Amino acid sequence: MRRSQRRRRTVSAYRDGERVVVLIPDQFSRAEEREWVDRMLERLSARDQRARRSDAELEARAARLAAAYFSDHATRVRPRSVRWVTNQNGRWGSCTPADRTIRLSHRVQDMPDWVLDYVLLHELAHLVVPSHNSDFWALVARYPRSERARGFLEGVSAAAGLCMSDD
Repeated sequence: MRRSQRRRRTVSAYRDGERVVVLIPDQFSRAEEREWVDRMLERLSARDQRARRSDAELEARAARLAAAYFSDHATRVRPRSVRWVTNQNGRWGSCTPADRTIRLSHRVQDMPDWVLDYVLLHELAHLVVPSHNSDFWALVARYPRSERARGFLEGVSAAAGLCMSDD
């Protein structure tokens, strides 16, 4: 834990090898210090958990989402594999309907769950409708946070100066 006289309200934390460093304003009381250290440790733990999402967990998540949003297409929305990849710099995910494989960019791993769900549902929808036609977008729109997630992804792309594909 490090106190800073320059900090007024912000608290941050990071890992330094095996240690966690929490930066807090110098004027915080001991009770505020304990509260913020606990809170920041929880945040780091949650972020680490998201980063460790496995391919098996991703496949299980895809199956749950398919059952919840595409039950009327149950026989078609069964991917052969769903996995994380590190070679997608121009898109958030991709689907190859011919071999029923779905790949998600590792950059989605640290995003909120509702954004991950949107990207997965977008790719699952391609198993039913390969193109981005109106039928495809109607399937994607079944997810209530679709527009919000698309806005989030557009914001991330804009902030990074990227032109990301919807696929």
